[in-house]
Amino acid sequence: MNLATIIDGHPAERPALICSGRTTSYGELREQVARFRGGLAALGVGDGDRVALLLGNNPHFVISYLATIGLGAIAVPLNPTSPTPEVEAELTTVDPAVVIVERQSAATFDAVDRALLRSLRSVVTTDQADGEVLAFDDLLAAEPVEFVDVASDHVAVLMFTSGTAGSPRAAMLSHGNLDANIRQSLTADGHVNGDDVIYGVLPLFHIFGLNVVLGLGLDVGATILLVQRFDPATAAQSIIDRGVTVVPGAPGLWGAFAHFDELDASTFADVRLALSGASRLPLTVGQTMRERFGVEIREGYGLTEASPIVTTSTGAPARPGSVGRALSGVELRLVNVNGDALVGDVGEVWVRGDNVFLGYYDDPDATSAVLDADGWLMTGDMATTDDDGYLYLVDRSKDLIIVSGFNVFPAEVEEMLATHPNVVEAAVVGVAHPHTGEAVKAYVVATPGADNDEETLIEFSLDHLARYKCPSKVIFVDELPRNASGKVVRRGLDDALRSGLAPA
Repeated sequence: MNLATIIDGHPAERPALICSGRTTSYGELREQVARFRGGLAALGVGDGDRVALLLGNNPHFVISYLATIGLGAIAVPLNPTSPTPEVEAELTTVDPAVVIVERQSAATFDAVDRALLRSLRSVVTTDQADGEVLAFDDLLAAEPVEFVDVASDHVAVLMFTSGTAGSPRAAMLSHGNLDANIRQSLTADGHVNGDDVIYGVLPLFHIFGLNVVLGLGLDVGATILLVQRFDPATAAQSIIDRGVTVVPGAPGLWGAFAHFDELDASTFADVRLALSGASRLPLTVGQTMRERFGVEIREGYGLTEASPIVTTSTGAPARPGSVGRALSGVELRLVNVNGDALVGDVGEVWVRGDNVFLGYYDDPDATSAVLDADGWLMTGDMATTDDDGYLYLVDRSKDLIIVSGFNVFPAEVEEMLATHPNVVEAAVVGVAHPHTGEAVKAYVVATPGADNDEETLIEFSLDHLARYKCPSKVIFVDELPRNASGKVVRRGLDDALRSGLAPA
């Protein structure tokens, strides 16, 4: 098998990618990938070599990714906008043979200490070649070579986790893991199909973008509209002009649409599938999208280590607050101190299936901490289920706040604050307290022009939650810090404020 063959078998003339106004057909994409495989092979890239991709959402990424895994080498997608220290640390971890860099990342990569990259043989740029740096187009002009057949447990991708629960680690995802999750996803009613046009703004260096937007989309022969940057006005126009039918996004994207007053009610008329993942969708955002645009957002749940989808609400009756049920082929259980949690009780989400990763690259201790001998992935996410098996996320166990011995889940407080008419969104963390152990601190983005003050929101909280759950401190900010997937990084709130996150 080889995951790179997902682009085979589709009509040559069918549009595969649209980017910056240019369309690439499946026939053209197959030719480009085969030639780039030849170019990489000529550089000596082969079985097990790591190829780092500092590329955005464009055809360069798609071609590089498919060509790399097609040779049995390992693709390492990295955030092209990351600062040099982060890129250097990740490159040092995976020690690539080749790095492929686009213009916006050139200065960042140039500042990396090459002495740390012992295996580095070649650097390829999508810009003009310079000295020892090779041109992407030159590799694209190589003689085509065939893909290499690999075992299902052959590593295809090293995907750095989002780091919301600690330092990012490189998750080893095999051809079989990624392919299994695509097959599992196709068991859901109303799944993506070959007639769809998918809005591809989720970053391809993130697993949601890589295997849900790109992997699943190419496998069914859909058309993917690749987008580098998001703003609601431009996005809305693209969705209309291109006849977009599937919009996958993080809650931040849907929140931007919901609070953008200038959008016409018919903006999403062609959209049949609106998907949300990466973190919990605020109930108020889902309600606004439903009332303003007639869009029913389908939440799902997944994580890098599960390739990524675990549950989906696609094709099922909407249940606000739920992320749906486990995909066919994915086992799910909730575990607490008493063993398997009863219906309605909170437990840690454990997942097992062919989509569960092989472990963390060169880190057996971290692997054994999350993957048990029976193949269960212990996610660190807390949830409940109902009688029908629908999953309701509560929070991450590592984000739990303990006030006077009582558990406080930040998401519960955040959702309560978001119901206040003058609050756009909120993020909550625990801070040390001399008497209660921890106390609740909230960071709030206020509605523009709203006359908010700390005491108003604290009193509002007391009307809706037990006292120990209520914030004792509220900080107003212009925005919340997010990682590349759009997820709020709670542990970075104080650091972000000190380093320039604008207070309101």
